[in-house]
Amino acid sequence: MAPAPPPSPATPSPLVPHDAASAYGGGALPAPTPHTDAELTALLGLLTAARPRIGTVVVGHSRDAASRASAAAFVAAWSAAEERTVLATVDWPETAASWLRPAKRFAGWEPDAWVVAAAPLGWAQMSRRLRQDTTWDPARTYGFAALGDSRLPALTGAAVLQGMCGVTAAGEVWTFDRGWLVRHLPPPASDAP
Repeated sequence: MAPAPPPSPATPSPLVPHDAASAYGGGALPAPTPHTDAELTALLGLLTAARPRIGTVVVGHSRDAASRASAAAFVAAWSAAEERTVLATVDWPETAASWLRPAKRFAGWEPDAWVVAAAPLGWAQMSRRLRQDTTWDPARTYGFAALGDSRLPALTGAAVLQGMCGVTAAGEVWTFDRGWLVRHLPPPASDAP
């Protein structure tokens, strides 16, 4: 009789290890602040300029007041235009045992894009679960200013957020590229009268 094959290795947990969360998060990551008009305008502009055209979105947010308000403001502004649809709005707690349920709700649709207003540590947990267990695509994901933090890819792993972009409170654009937060310079001011 042949020996039984060794057990297959378990899938590693998508949760941010506690020591990493303490080193990078541990209260040091800023809490989301209320969005600015420039931030909301720039985020809407980023989505409407994207090609192929974005018509449907799923909006996700953590449960803090600033993230809820930012998500609600985005939903109202996006829905006000014809041919734009919010398929779902999904929220999640800042801490969870597995993140699987909110991740499946968030990625269970087939939107043109996802929009996120969240606290960085909770989004790190959520995005790791999304990447492991769903078909979510970070390159089709847009974030509010709170997520434009250079420590976020260190918490998630560089590939988890590859291509995600968003805007700062001043309305400038940022992107995660190979583990780096890249801030895009605004176009030079025109000297023409």
